Amino acid sequence: MVKKKLWTMGLAATLSVALIGCSSNSGNSGNAGNAGNASSSPASSSEAAGEQEPVTFTYYGFAANKDTLASDTVIGKELQKQTGVDFKMEFIVGDVKTKSGVMIASGDYPDVIVPDGEIDKLMDAGAFIPLDDLIEKYGPNIKRVYGPYMDKFKQADGKIYHLPFSADQGYIGDPGISQGAFWMQRSVLKEFGYPKIKTLDEYFDLIKQYQEKHPQVDGKDTVGFVIFAGVADNFFTLTNPSMHLAGYPNDGGVLVDMNTHEAKTYQASEYEKRWIQKLNEVNAEGLFDPESFTANKDQYLAKLTSGRVLGYFNYGWQVGDATNNLKKAGIDEKRYTPLPIVFDQNTKDQYVDPPAFVNNRGIGISVNAKDPVRIIQYFDNMLKEENQILVQWGIKDQNYSVDANGRFIMNEQQISERNDTEFTREFGWSYFQYNWPRYGNNSLLADGNSYAVGNQPEVAYAGYTDGDKAILDAYGVKTFAEMFAKPDERPWYPAWSINKGQGTPEQIFEQKSSDIAKKYLPKLVLADPAQFDSIWSEYTAEFSKLDSASYESFITNIVKERVAGNW
Repeated sequence: MVKKKLWTMGLAATLSVALIGCSSNSGNSGNAGNAGNASSSPASSSEAAGEQEPVTFTYYGFAANKDTLASDTVIGKELQKQTGVDFKMEFIVGDVKTKSGVMIASGDYPDVIVPDGEIDKLMDAGAFIPLDDLIEKYGPNIKRVYGPYMDKFKQADGKIYHLPFSADQGYIGDPGISQGAFWMQRSVLKEFGYPKIKTLDEYFDLIKQYQEKHPQVDGKDTVGFVIFAGVADNFFTLTNPSMHLAGYPNDGGVLVDMNTHEAKTYQASEYEKRWIQKLNEVNAEGLFDPESFTANKDQYLAKLTSGRVLGYFNYGWQVGDATNNLKKAGIDEKRYTPLPIVFDQNTKDQYVDPPAFVNNRGIGISVNAKDPVRIIQYFDNMLKEENQILVQWGIKDQNYSVDANGRFIMNEQQISERNDTEFTREFGWSYFQYNWPRYGNNSLLADGNSYAVGNQPEVAYAGYTDGDKAILDAYGVKTFAEMFAKPDERPWYPAWSINKGQGTPEQIFEQKSSDIAKKYLPKLVLADPAQFDSIWSEYTAEFSKLDSASYESFITNIVKERVAGNW
């Protein structure tokens, strides 16, 4: 029940995520209003480049990407021209907890940090400087963009230490599925006439029937179902499905009652038992891939692109590279379709995130920063609307065009480039599109165009292949999101963004409960079905030693405070 991150920088740059939207991690308030000049070309470089000495700062991101110098990308070079500022950008290699621990122990912090799930630990260590005075003096655009949200991410001392990535300016929905879903290979759906399947039993029955008819693909065994739980930080892809199957969105480790706003952990619940026992059954039938618990990310994505996997559960933002590679290969039948699978026919799915504000992910300036003023000025410059267009859409008439109605559109070549991982790195989208001060992903620009490329309806439709259109036609919808239920409003959402702090009873509970899950759940999935109940009893007995009631009370109280408008 560790905190669930909703984005990755590398995947956000790929079209399956960029065009779908990185994730729906954004608020439902705010207004584009007079959001600045909506010019489609990069901002003028006359303001700062010649006025201050050039400087290069260090930037560290706790997400996977290739290290680079910002000015080696098109976007970074343009921002350097405007400000005279460059960044040496480095990213996580190895275990995130080890890296943050080393940083804290040594006190050796880069100038700028994007801590992702390590934010509480670094915050408690005093790694960041307060930004309030800097924003007041040098941040007119920061105040414009974040103004409606600032009370939501102030810390206990009333100060601001980081800028979140979810400050929506207006709201537009996501036409695709960048969040969770049960995905099924299109060849399976086609084989059986595109049936409408809703329940978990129906989902696995279809996979079983197909695997029996097609036991091999290109001479290799068909893989019925796979999970990405071989990397510790992604273990939630094994645990989260139980809450989705029960009809809840990703609130982290809890299910929040819509009426009472009471939070209950799903771990060791009947929902989790039902899900894990189903995996145990399909494993016994030879449908489950045991490498789900050992494969690294590259191995997992390679398996998805092999054409052998019939189904998997995952979040769209986690598999963007595999999605793009399959699309580029042009074999639509080996691509995957997201399905809103639940336990029972009468359950309303809630896979699509409701409007949200995530206040515990963001970018901060460290206590070791050489020149916080230059850095905050760089942040503020990024938030000019013309630069927000640059970091999302690129350069007008090169990466996108504007039609007679003022709508941003992309042709086939432009869409193809956004599908190309190397191109997105060279241009800079994989670095600048997400983990910097920004509008929320569901924002509207001042002229009514979508901020995120993937939320622009014209681009979504233009990017559909014939295979996409065949699937959508078969199910009587125009977008993949229409296959899912519309989300119910949850004013506290997401509960996983609630800060616990390091060393608190809540943080210790999360760590211990996660350790127990990692110990027992793989064993439960792979066990002889006759041993399942006895192992489950061991698991629940271990979990019952933890004080889940106090944890649930803590989350419930904060959920109720958020509902009341107190963040």
